[in-house]
Amino acid sequence: MTTLTLYYTPGTCAQAVRIALEEASAPYQLVRVDFAAGQQRTPEYLAINPKGRVPALATPHGTLTETPALLAYVAQSFPDARLAPADPHGFARLQEFHSYLASTVHIAHAHRPRAGRWADEPEAQAAMQRKVPQNMTECFHLIESHYLPQAEQGPWVMGEQYTVADGYLFTIGTWLHSDGVDIAQFPKVFAHTQRMLQRPAVQRALA
Repeated sequence: MTTLTLYYTPGTCAQAVRIALEEASAPYQLVRVDFAAGQQRTPEYLAINPKGRVPALATPHGTLTETPALLAYVAQSFPDARLAPADPHGFARLQEFHSYLASTVHIAHAHRPRAGRWADEPEAQAAMQRKVPQNMTECFHLIESHYLPQAEQGPWVMGEQYTVADGYLFTIGTWLHSDGVDIAQFPKVFAHTQRMLQRPAVQRALA
């Protein structure tokens, strides 16, 4: 089988894709993009991903970007791993959760390290950064109350079935500490994180 190539940077949502690839036992290679050195803005990388961001996944059919798309691609390319619900409603629920993480939670977090995307004035950037702990807390209260099932429904985002959504939630949850939010105030999220850390595929991805 053709090897996939994941362009990644440690500490980013590319980690969720790496976890999915490990869970799927997919043949892949890693290419690290050095953000500190500005490698994401070089002509060579912009030819791979003109957005200048990670993750990007080179496949036999072309390069894909955006974490929800990459997670869906991995899940559907390796169906034996059962990393996504097979029924249309279940898959739509998975995509709903991914969309929330990408369009709301990730953006709330990004206002701290990348406030310059939204404002040039230092005082405006500082105001956005001060708001990050509140916004991330509100996001995770919603995840805790609305998206994580009750214990009797199963230990994972989708209930009994482990899916690519679990690696995505785990990855974004690791940002809470740097955003000034104590993950312990979300017992379900905290317990989910502990379960994830026990999975061999997650351990390999983190190594």
